[in-house]
Amino acid sequence: MDPLNFNLGDAIQIFGRMGLAYLLAVPIGWNREASSRSAGLRTFPLVAAGACGFMLIGVKTLEGDDPIARVLYGIITGIGFIGGGAILKGDGTVSGTATAASIWNTGAIGIAVARGEMEIAAVLSGLNFLTLILFKPLKARIHHEDIQKHKGKSA
Repeated sequence: MDPLNFNLGDAIQIFGRMGLAYLLAVPIGWNREASSRSAGLRTFPLVAAGACGFMLIGVKTLEGDDPIARVLYGIITGIGFIGGGAILKGDGTVSGTATAASIWNTGAIGIAVARGEMEIAAVLSGLNFLTLILFKPLKARIHHEDIQKHKGKSA
């Protein structure tokens, strides 16, 4: 394998895969950015593209299921570490768990694209985005009712 050999056809295919992973993560990043979360429009697409890139490197350079599985485990662990940084705890509350879960999901999008599982990637992206959009009002309502219930007990 010549490290200086550059295959334009391969590069275009890789760009297409990483670009798709990136694009599938944009709506999720946009939602988190619009919600003023610490991770947002830049983070999510980069996580998806990075996960896709690592998986593509593993598939392209390693032989056998075990080495590729180790790459997969490493990606999942690393993304979990990034997501853990999005979770904040203080004053008896925990926040950022949806952002952390979305970061983890975005990594799965990148991995799915790298493995050629475009349907899985699209469904993961859609479900993540819809969950963030559709359940936000429900969560706010539940949270509001919970606050009202606690105010009634302390009065």
